[in-house]
Amino acid sequence: MKSFYGGVFIERKKLEGEGIRYPIKIEYYKRINEDEIIKKENPKYGISVIKTEYIPNNMKVEKKEIKYLSDDEGKINNLLKLFKDNEVTPIAVEEIISDLSKKFF
Repeated sequence: MKSFYGGVFIERKKLEGEGIRYPIKIEYYKRINEDEIIKKENPKYGISVIKTEYIPNNMKVEKKEIKYLSDDEGKINNLLKLFKDNEVTPIAVEEIISDLSKKFF
């Protein structure tokens, strides 16, 4: 199960600086392992990041999910806030988590 944490549209100035002329939206979700909730065990939390490019006459979607990051929901919320504030895209998720693993996990 996943719940919506937040989303951002990347600023037009940033996109134009990269030569991109179409909107890009990034959505951030908190994932919860339903099996552990059903078994009344401590749930494990993860994240999902979805980037949607609204290319004329086309739509490109890129997604990255990591299911089991922590059993501390607060840590996951902090990570999602960091991702949203910095407009982290799916391609960078694993590298950033690896870099932050000592701080967050």
